[in-house]
Amino acid sequence: MADPVDDETARRRWSVIQAVRFAGVALVLVGILIRYAVIPAPLAVGVALIVVGLVGTFFMPVMLARKWRTPPS
Repeated sequence: MADPVDDETARRRWSVIQAVRFAGVALVLVGILIRYAVIPAPLAVGVALIVVGLVGTFFMPVMLARKWRTPPS
């Protein structure tokens, strides 16, 4: 059975999860700006950033939390 992590490790993990969410939202916003030609870049780049950002916002935090979850006793 794994030992529970200390408070500092838990805080770092929480910070990483929040940073992943924030980065995902930032990617979506940049993708939207590219999509509407506010930032000059190919449309495919904007769409790719939106997709990657959505995955980063909704799925990566869940995957990290599942990986770092304390196993049931």
